[in-house]
Amino acid sequence: MAITKEKKTQIIGDFGRKGEDTGSPEVQIALLTARINDLTEHFKTHAKDHASRRGLLMMVSKRSSLLKYLRLHERKKYLEVISRLGIRK
Repeated sequence: MAITKEKKTQIIGDFGRKGEDTGSPEVQIALLTARINDLTEHFKTHAKDHASRRGLLMMVSKRSSLLKYLRLHERKKYLEVISRLGIRK
């Protein structure tokens, strides 16, 4: 259910601005998206796991806030991130 270290390192390398950049909104959005996708698969078999559902909703809210920040401050990066992750239309 958790993201492996290798997968996390790959996401940071793909979306980071340089080197070991883990704080940029692009990286945070990509990591949250990976965790959200994993939890979504988890709920297909464990429908009554309400504690994890609360965590999922918190992650979706955090990702939404980061996307809003990116949309307002760096429009090109926002469009690039949503297209690479396939989040919105």
